[in-house]
Amino acid sequence: MDESLLVEAFRYHRWANLHVLDVCARLSDDQLQLTTPGTYGTVAATLMHLLAAEQRYLRRLAGHEPQLNERNEFPGVPSLRQLAESSGDQLIEVAGQLVGGKLIETQYGDERLKIDLGVVLIQAMHHGNDHRTHICTIFGTHGIDYGDMDVWAYGEATGAMVPLSAS
Repeated sequence: MDESLLVEAFRYHRWANLHVLDVCARLSDDQLQLTTPGTYGTVAATLMHLLAAEQRYLRRLAGHEPQLNERNEFPGVPSLRQLAESSGDQLIEVAGQLVGGKLIETQYGDERLKIDLGVVLIQAMHHGNDHRTHICTIFGTHGIDYGDMDVWAYGEATGAMVPLSAS
């Protein structure tokens, strides 16, 4: 396998998003409205923000039109999971094709600017980690078990980390 480590990093990103969504699928509507000081907002609002932003990154990276607006009503965990699968696959594809130094013109807030697509791709990774951490903080504060979702757990789940038998 001769693939970029960046591709593997985005495979983890997709896996971790899906892991969080699978935990959320077990929660009640009231639990999806839980929050904790210092986090983005409720679990539901944070999921919407995380995945809507991912859609905006994909618009910049590959020209895909966003399918989610975080200002819309919460569509439910199953719909968000489908979207996360698709956008995760698209980010993996982009990570495997993107070459450094490609600049685009884009709108960021009230400002037009030129930005390297590598910065957009790395921001997608950072943003996902940041908001998954917020959601896990909410889970922990409210006693909701979310299992292991660090990179070691990803390695075990995907067969990239296998224990050796004792001699």
